[in-house]
Amino acid sequence: MRNKGLVFFVFILLHCSVSAQFKNILIDSIGDPNEVSIAIDFNSPNFLVAGANLNNVYTSNDTGKTWANQTLTSKYSVYGDPCIINDYKGNFYYFHLSDYINGTWIDRIVAQKSSDKGKIWKLDTYMGKNGIKAQDKEWAAVDRQNGNIYVTWTQFDKYESKLPADKSLILFSRSNNEGKTWSSPRVLSTYAGDCLDNDSTVEGAVPCVGINGEINVAWAGPKGLVFNQSKDQGENWLPNEKVVCEIPDGWTYDIDSIYRCNGLPITACDNSNGANRGTIYINWSDQRNGKNNTDVWLVKSIDNGISWSKPYKVNNDTTNNQQFMSWFTIDQSNGRLYCLFYDRRNYNDAQTDVYLAYSDNGGESFTNIKINENPFLPSKGVFFGDYINIVAHNNIVRPIWMSLHNNKMAVWTALIDGSKLK
Repeated sequence: MRNKGLVFFVFILLHCSVSAQFKNILIDSIGDPNEVSIAIDFNSPNFLVAGANLNNVYTSNDTGKTWANQTLTSKYSVYGDPCIINDYKGNFYYFHLSDYINGTWIDRIVAQKSSDKGKIWKLDTYMGKNGIKAQDKEWAAVDRQNGNIYVTWTQFDKYESKLPADKSLILFSRSNNEGKTWSSPRVLSTYAGDCLDNDSTVEGAVPCVGINGEINVAWAGPKGLVFNQSKDQGENWLPNEKVVCEIPDGWTYDIDSIYRCNGLPITACDNSNGANRGTIYINWSDQRNGKNNTDVWLVKSIDNGISWSKPYKVNNDTTNNQQFMSWFTIDQSNGRLYCLFYDRRNYNDAQTDVYLAYSDNGGESFTNIKINENPFLPSKGVFFGDYINIVAHNNIVRPIWMSLHNNKMAVWTALIDGSKLK
């Protein structure tokens, strides 16, 4: 009896340990911050830089335990859609939209650079200016072998125009001198979209760099989920983007108590020395299982984008509740996949948790864990932003997300040690 009691006691301890919450760190709750991005210095991983709409910069020198806040300025103005990356020299880059007093609303993509871990931002260059056309929803990636920076985004002939002649396109630009100058934009989308910023608009282009320097990028639009690739640093691309799979009911969807929501894709490539080296992944969410049962999905290619797997479901709940607005990354030190998303599996109302899914077998299966300490209740009247974010390096895993408490927005992270996730 004594031995059985000891076994039971040990079981309870182990169960509690597995179920223990991760420490949540409040980054900011002033001015309703939303739409977040985060990057880590791969050379000195104590340092992280994050950002939020419209012009917030957050820096940490202790792996995210504490944060300092500042306001980003630019001669072209700072107008949201933050994207932060880190290069092989330890420089951070902050990309954003513009509302320049001497220009027109969102008429360019602006790049700023910091060489001192996010304290001072000196570079202030731009790409994509094309008359009064709108340049929107940019994302960037760095080739850590040669330092090239690649940026993709959506160009609208006229934002929210209903005219059939007005189109949306996916554009690409490159810098080979740490952001000082940018190449003339290239059009990547053979299949144009409309300008309504909805299912038939082409959006969500997130580039990544493959093991041989390939630039891989996927986006969503009227053809569903599509993919393009360059093998020569952006000089040439596939003659037509490849259709990967359908996105039933499109990439925009309604979530109760969320101002607006989308399932736009994130592209990532495994550059680690692990078993899945070279695999390209695309993560998104959609409502193929019903409007009240949004799910998070992943496809992968093990032949450099030639063919693609069936969609794998990332959330492993057995409910018909909502999982939505995901982001995806890979810890390149070990090849583990991480996917962050909002989740309502535990409730019958709009209360929302934040879940992290991780996989060590190339996305064939995922473990799901709740990482927020307290659920939150969003409000339809409060803009929640269009994306969350996550970074992982050498088992330092730092998600970043928004929550709403007492009608007040806040930005959070969690201190997660990947080596303790089994």
